Formats: sequence, structure tokens, C-alpha cells
Amino acid sequence: MYPKKELAQTIIAACRIFEIQTVVISPGSRNAPLTIGFSNHEDFETLSIVDERCAAFFALGIAQQKQKPVALVCTSGSALLNYYPAIAEAYYSQIPLVIISADRPSHLIDIGDGQTIRQENIFQNHILYSANLKENDSDNNSLKLSKAFSLLHNVKGPIHINAPFDEPLYETVKKMSNFSFKIEKSDTETNIDYNDLAQLWNSAAKKMILVGVHYPNAALEILLDKVADDPSVLVLTETTSNLNNKRFINSIDNLIFNLTKEEFTSLQPDILLTFGGLIVSKKIKKFLRDYSPLEHWHINELRAFDTYQVLSKHIKTDSYSFFKNFHKLVDYKSKSNYESKWTHYKKQTRAKHNHYIKTAPYSDLKVFDLVLKVIPDFSEVQFSNSAIIRYSQLFEMNSTLTVFCNRGTSGIDGSTSTAIGAAYATQKPMTLVTGDLSFFYDSNALWNNYIPTDVRIIIINNSGGGIFKIIPGPKKSSALEYFETPHCLTAEHLCSMFGFEYSTAYNLNSLEEEVVNFYKKSDKPKILEIFTPSDQNDLVLKAYINNLK
Repeated sequence: MYPKKELAQTIIAACRIFEIQTVVISPGSRNAPLTIGFSNHEDFETLSIVDERCAAFFALGIAQQKQKPVALVCTSGSALLNYYPAIAEAYYSQIPLVIISADRPSHLIDIGDGQTIRQENIFQNHILYSANLKENDSDNNSLKLSKAFSLLHNVKGPIHINAPFDEPLYETVKKMSNFSFKIEKSDTETNIDYNDLAQLWNSAAKKMILVGVHYPNAALEILLDKVADDPSVLVLTETTSNLNNKRFINSIDNLIFNLTKEEFTSLQPDILLTFGGLIVSKKIKKFLRDYSPLEHWHINELRAFDTYQVLSKHIKTDSYSFFKNFHKLVDYKSKSNYESKWTHYKKQTRAKHNHYIKTAPYSDLKVFDLVLKVIPDFSEVQFSNSAIIRYSQLFEMNSTLTVFCNRGTSGIDGSTSTAIGAAYATQKPMTLVTGDLSFFYDSNALWNNYIPTDVRIIIINNSGGGIFKIIPGPKKSSALEYFETPHCLTAEHLCSMFGFEYSTAYNLNSLEEEVVNFYKKSDKPKILEIFTPSDQNDLVLKAYINNLK
């Protein structure tokens, strides 16, 4: 059984030819032809998520893991707008999504008819391509779909297909028509003069490689390790970089919290080479803006952001291809002490960190130390944004873990939905570490029939947005409650409603007891809600920072 609408058949055929495998559908009547077609087609895995915002982040999580496009289907009107946060995240994080929105026919737009908005080009600032289709325009529809999917084939990000359907919407046929689409493949890599780059590189005494959000890549790790053999090369990674080496420096923030002006000057790089997604650390961004490198090269197939206001080269290729060609040209005979200087500071800082953590009082910081130690090896970890991802940056991560966070737009709005989508797609056990506001903001994420039983959600509940007590400004504004939004909510009844096992911890002893059983197998996913003292967390963190001096 397939939709009678030719336009719906065309879209479904295009998705099949361009190898879309998973389709996430939200309910509605205007998208009925698409829903009927996808759900009855054996080549598609179809999933139903009611809340469109959750559906979009859920699909994002699946696409994040599979690194393949996932399609979203919704009805007309505000349903489509609910996709926007995830679309923006996909755009900046370069995650492939296919947004398919049903629309009202053009003659019903802007006349006061129900459930109509201006859907054409609605995501124009955060989309790779918008294919605005029309009923009974087969040739042009096929051309637009070919262009949209070909672009998605060559670069990663979201595309939007808007399809107007007139009534009737539920008519069906037993067989679909045949459609043809032209696949246009392009080589995104431009001509790169590796010899010229190597000449500049080898003449510089201080080179810094800074890695943002990145997928695990063992082959890249090996190449990067070879480049790091040069004593004039320093590799800085973040929690979300997923590249591990004893010589790489992670936990960037606590390393540079309290460096002097003279120390910053001595560590100022001549060349900054960046790749991966957006950087979490505000400290490293400020350092590189205040002490600008002479050159900044960024490796990315699609775009290069001038994050440090000195971008000089956009190297349009992927990181592995670059280092595969580049490492052979690197001069490893440098007598620079650049890397050893940073290593010296790292050893000093790590010793102070360990000393303070051992005696730190119960707080967000102390909780993080324990939580990160008990996550099972070879798990996947998703961090929510705001204070959570920033706390994670203070600790050295277990190198067997794979770590993700939605850093494209750095929003709190879909962290749980993304983690559940990722859990659905991966073979690894999943732990989400989230703050209370992030969790409650996205609580509809639990309204989902596809949550694996090995999902573990750790909520660090400090009764509000704790980051607003940490950053300068809000506490002095006399309007702290509007920033922090204090509350007395718990996840207990949500767990009961959505079928999660629920446990709590209020101090270090109860936390140590609860984590013993938290990762044991069960027939339900689990939530551990850890309550921390909101009036002490910022004080402990500030004392920690002072301790690093």
C-alpha cells in the first residue's frame, strides 16, 4: 500500500535511491501520504516520535552515530518550527539530516486558513539546500531533489524538502511509479600545496594543534602522534575530541586558569592548526585571541570559522587526508622546547588538581570526579551543555570512552533526546550526564518507545542553573533568580510514568552506594538523580581554581 500522490512517491523514491535508511515520523494529517508511503516500504526503518522537537534531536543522535543521513517527516504549521533547534545544531555540527515537511497548497497560504505558515525557505540561514516542491511538477521536483541529495552526499549537514499536498490525503495504490534521479558527485577537496604548508610549518618554532568535537579515529590518532614527535608541536584536545595520547594535553581549562602574562607570551604559538567541531573552552579561545598566532589554519571540507580573528588558510579536506599527506613532510629535528614547557605546566596543574579533589567537600565538582570514574569502559557518554560539559573539561577522561555533546549551538534543549537517539543507534552502553534544567527542559525525550534498557541517565540536580553562580555578572545583578531559575523539581514521577528505574543520592556516602548497582543489567533504563548543595557548588569551584595557582 503506497500513497496515490505522485509527489509523495517521488520523495520516497528519492530517499530510497539516495540510501536513506531511517525515517522519524511525527503524527499529522497533511503528511499522511508520506507517512503511509514510508511506513509501508520495506526499505525504510520508520520510527514514531510525537514531539517534533524531541523527534529532531532523536534523529540527530542517530545520524551522529551512524554518520549517515536520517529523515524527519512532519505535518504543516508549527510542527516544522519545532525542528529548528536541531536543524541549527545539525548545521553547525555538520550532521546529515533530511527534513521533509508537508505543506498546504500555495493558494491556502496567507489567507487565514488553519495550520498554515510560510514554510518555503524557512530555514534559509541554517540549511545546506531548500527544495521547494510543487504538486504536478514532476520534472522540476526531480531536479530539485537530485540537487538536494547530491549536495548531502558531498557535504554533511541538513537539507529541507517542502512538499505541498492538496486533499484528499489518504488515497492509496498498490504499486509505486518509477522515478529517476541524477546523482552529482563532487570532490570537495581543493588543490592543497602541502609542500608550501610544510615549509611554513617547519620554519616555525611553536606550533599548536587544537582539536574540537571529533569522531573517534584510530588511524588519525597514529598520524597525529607522528606529527607530535616534533618537540615544537603541541596537541591540545577537549573532552569531545575523542583522540587520545599520553602526550596530548586535555583538561585545557585547568591548565591555563592562572598563567601569568609572561607565561602566556612564552606559550603564544606561531602557527595554530585546528580541526574538528566547535571549541568548548572559553579560556583557550581568550588566550588565542589575546595572544594571536601568526597564522591560523583550519581543516574542514565545508567551512572555516575565524574563531580567533586571524584565520589565514582554510584547508578544504578531512583531517585524516590532511595528516596522511602532511606528516611525511614534517621536519622532526626541531630543538624547540615548546611542547616540554606545556608538559611542565600540565604536571604541576595535575598534581594540584589531584590534591584538591581528594579533600574537596561534597559538591558538583566532587560528584563529577566520582561519576566519571564509575562509567564502564568502552561506553558512550553524552554530556549536556552549560555547566556539565564545562565541569567535564577539568578531568582527564577514560580513554576507552566515546564522548559527545551538542556543541554546534551549545543549547540545553535537546541533550536527552540526542542521547536516546544515539543510544538507539549505537551498540555501546550509553550514559547521559546532564544538569537538572537540561533534563527537565527536554523531559519529553522520555516519551519514546525506542529507549534501550542499558541507557543510564545521571542528573546532577543543583536546583537551578548553577552556571549563573559561576560566571561573573548574574550574582551581582540583583536578578539572580531570573538567571538561575531555582526550583524543587525531581525526576521521580517522570521515571514512574515513563518506565525508568529511579534512585537518588544526597551525599558522598549515598552516591558511592548507589553507583554500585546503577550499572548492573536491568530490564528498564535507569536514572540516578544526584542532589548537590546549590549554595556551596560555586564556592568549591572557585576554591579549586584558586588552588591551581
